[in-house]
Amino acid sequence: MMELKENVQGMSNAEYMLRQEETESNARSYPRKFPFSLVKAKGVWLEDVEGNRYLDFLCGAGTLALGHNDPEVNQTMVDMITSDRPLHTLDLMTPVKDKFVQTLFSLLPEELRKNAKVQFCSPSGTDATDAAIKLCKTATGRSSVIAFHGGYHGMGHGAMALTGNLAAKSKVPALMPDVHFMPYPYDYRCPFGLGGEAGTKACCEYFERMLKDPESGVTKPAAVILEPIQGEGGVIPAPVEFLQTVRRVTKELDIPMIVDEIQCGVGRSGKFFAFEYANIVPDVILVSKAIGGTQPMSVVVYNKELDKWQPGAHAGTFRGNQLAMAAGTVVMNRVSQPEFLADVAAKGDMMRERILELKKKVSIIGDVRGKGLMLGCEFVDPKGPKDSLGAYPGSGEIAARIQNECFKNKLVMEKGGRHGAVMRCLCALNVTREEINTMLDIFEKVVCEVNSDVTK
Repeated sequence: MMELKENVQGMSNAEYMLRQEETESNARSYPRKFPFSLVKAKGVWLEDVEGNRYLDFLCGAGTLALGHNDPEVNQTMVDMITSDRPLHTLDLMTPVKDKFVQTLFSLLPEELRKNAKVQFCSPSGTDATDAAIKLCKTATGRSSVIAFHGGYHGMGHGAMALTGNLAAKSKVPALMPDVHFMPYPYDYRCPFGLGGEAGTKACCEYFERMLKDPESGVTKPAAVILEPIQGEGGVIPAPVEFLQTVRRVTKELDIPMIVDEIQCGVGRSGKFFAFEYANIVPDVILVSKAIGGTQPMSVVVYNKELDKWQPGAHAGTFRGNQLAMAAGTVVMNRVSQPEFLADVAAKGDMMRERILELKKKVSIIGDVRGKGLMLGCEFVDPKGPKDSLGAYPGSGEIAARIQNECFKNKLVMEKGGRHGAVMRCLCALNVTREEINTMLDIFEKVVCEVNSDVTK
């Protein structure tokens, strides 16, 4: 039997990376971009085994709404652990769960709040997606599902079928059938080659006409699922008109509308839920990531009219995570405060304005977009051919260089979007303006250096 090293203190980042490569799945992703081993984390700061400190603008892919080791969140979990309260309860009732549910329901639009039910799922957002699709198929008796280009709903077998990105799904044959994809408004790279208001109207018209066309070839769907702000698809906010059109049409046709708030929800956009910008009331809301207060948690909130499934129709051993419920209640109470959300929106505006100023100085930034502290910066190849709207091709290579150089300068950020060309901000929502400016100083320095190299 292999002898294990009990004392690993003093090992370098490189030694930990080698050990991880030898023992961990080839599917691992983040260590390939960020080859370090972490020992401390506080707020938006990380420290590795070699004593290097990094600004974390990834924060668990948006999971850490209040950053690493928030004192109130941590104390709440410590109190739970030392109280002899149950920590693992399946779907049994507890006062901790009741408080979580009542807090969550208090943040829903009134029309849904008075008719809401909740399903606690296995820990990941993927399971919330699968649960919601099962719920809607059961309630409607229908099979087809409408999703959108650029959407991301998880890596499970069903959720991946609803995801636009082809890289992962093309390697897995026979995903969930009867999924149909529709164009999603993307002003910078409009699917209809129009852009602006005309592009949004075309997406709205196409959506409505297809669903109302008796010759469309698509049977009446069990659900329509979308992200109010696409995350992995490249930080693309849906225009208000589009969200309102989808809501109106699905209501007219009695089709459940599922909004995936797994990444864009819980305050990230400057509203508690991103769909609030359109003043709509969906039938189903998917929530995960930040809702668990750093701990694994996913829930489906839905209109009770859909509650047609039978006991045991959806389960999950870890759906009773009491630590997540206690910590998540703290996060909801803090983040939902009007002044907190206003501050998120203001800090997002500050960041976007500074990156837009940087865009004027360089040629490798094609577009800057987002809401609140969910921002994306799309990098382009200024030597490539322009498309019909005058945009240069997205460059995953340039974005990867930016990411790598940022990491060397002690800043952690993630990519996304078509061709991996979009650098994304998913930092803690309570990040300070000073920390934002430190991040932007590093980002600007790196972008200008890469731009100089690319354009010389």
